[in-house]
Amino acid sequence: MRCRSRRRRFSEINVVPFIDIVLVLLVIVLATATFVVKSQLPVTLPKSGSQAPLPPKSLTLTIDKEGHYYLEKRRAELTEIAHALARLDPAKDQITLNADRQSRFQPFVTLIDLLKKRGFEKISIVTSP
Repeated sequence: MRCRSRRRRFSEINVVPFIDIVLVLLVIVLATATFVVKSQLPVTLPKSGSQAPLPPKSLTLTIDKEGHYYLEKRRAELTEIAHALARLDPAKDQITLNADRQSRFQPFVTLIDLLKKRGFEKISIVTSP
């Protein structure tokens, strides 16, 4: 008894598995993109009639509408911000401020006061057009 193996020539390529893989990759990319956008701090910027392009920044400080401070994207107290400012050079480094338009004015004034005491004068305030 001889065992015969049948060899079949492929005249077509089945593309259904390929399409499945592409769709799964597309879903992964879209889901990841929404997480990247949602990781930003929820701050509604105040409106301004005049705007200039932002210079390269070395440190970003944010005040949310409840008056909480953020150092880059991490919540911080004023003492942590003061320690971070101590490591920077006031003559060279740029500070960028984001403040929610619904926040109280006192946290903003307190932060500006801290920056001025440390000698920082290159301060950019981010606004929306």
